[in-house]
Order: sequence, then C-alpha cells, then structure tokens
Amino acid sequence: MAHEHCHNHASCIRLVPIFNHLDDEQMDKIAESAKKLDLKKGEILFHAGDEDDTLYIVNSGKIRVYRLSDKGKEQLVRILNPGDFTGEWALFHPGEVHENYAEAVQDSSVCLIKQKDLQRYLTEYPQISLKIISEMSERLMNSEKQTMQVAIEKVESRILSFLADCVEKGAGNSPVITLPMAKKDLASYLGTTPETISRKFTELEKQGLIEQLPKRKIKINDLDQLLLYGE
Repeated sequence: MAHEHCHNHASCIRLVPIFNHLDDEQMDKIAESAKKLDLKKGEILFHAGDEDDTLYIVNSGKIRVYRLSDKGKEQLVRILNPGDFTGEWALFHPGEVHENYAEAVQDSSVCLIKQKDLQRYLTEYPQISLKIISEMSERLMNSEKQTMQVAIEKVESRILSFLADCVEKGAGNSPVITLPMAKKDLASYLGTTPETISRKFTELEKQGLIEQLPKRKIKINDLDQLLLYGE
C-alpha cells in the first residue's frame, strides 16, 4: 500500500514551475502544508470517481495518467515526470471527481497539497494562478493537437510528428532523442498498437532515417529527411 506521511517537503515545491518563481520564504510556507506519498511501482495514486480535491506534484519517479473507454480500453492522457503536476482542475471546480486514473510506472514519491490550502496561497500569491492557467492552456492545446492527429492523420504521420516533437531546441539535424514513455504507452497515446509502433520504427530504421538505441533512445540521422518522409 502507498505510505503517506506529513513532512516539510520543500524540494518538491522547488521542482514545480508553478511555485519555483516565488522566493524561498514563500516556497517554505507552501511546503509546510504539503504531505508526501510514497508509491511502489504499479500502485494507484487515484481512481476515476475518487474525489478530486488535491494537487499532486511528482517529486521522483514517473506517474502514468490514463482513462478507460466504455469498453475498458486504456487511453494514455499524459506521463508525469519529476516537477509535473495533476489535480489542478479541482482548484477551480470544487466537489469534482477524477475522470482519470493515475498509476506509478516506477517507485515514485508525490507531494500532496489540499485544495483549501492551495486556494489560500492563490489569494496570497496571485502569480501562481497565472502559472497554473498558462500550464492548463498548454495542456488544452496539446490535447486538441492529439485529438486532431488521431482523427485525421495516418499513424505514420503521428509517429513522425511525435519523434520530431521530442527533439530539443538547438539539438541540430542529427539529434539523439529519448522516448518519454514505453512503446505500449506511446501506442495508446497515438491511438494505435505497440505492434504497429515497432513495425513503423523498423521501417524507418531500414530507410536509414533512424537508429534504435538502448534505453529508449533513438538517433535521428537526418531530421529534415524524416519530416519529408511523411509528406
């Protein structure tokens, strides 16, 4: 079972962009109301239908947020890495319940801040609200892009776009990227199957466009050619 304990978890607050613009004293004050939850790999952070009254910040590890269709099929929503958060919806919609599930992909620690505490901080430090709104806007934009891609683009185009999105700015035309999730989760995210992902990666490798490396790393031999390949 997950183990929860009260504890001044300032490192968690310093990690997350919605708080780390505050000064040390302000961050320490917020950390005083945070609790830390340790999760083992495979443990559930929250279920769909649970009361949504907490902001969850990932301090270490990796959390998978997904939803289930009416037929029980999983659809990955996002992967949360250290510094990422979820549960912000509850800040603006008290009394809501979760629509998604959140599961630890590996042993993880998560900071919890209750809605009533966070709302007090939003009043005290209004700039936090702006940071949260900015983050929610970006997530909405990404969600709309994902929906459009699944609806109208071929799976090959969705894979190529995803690989290109993984390239960091300034990495050049022959970058090495790290897939942020396992192929199973990538397949769910892109609305396809793991077998199709593996087959398409193999095809791209045979074309000399990519090279699959250990630990989810992929070398893109020529980014321009890779993007042209999908056209």
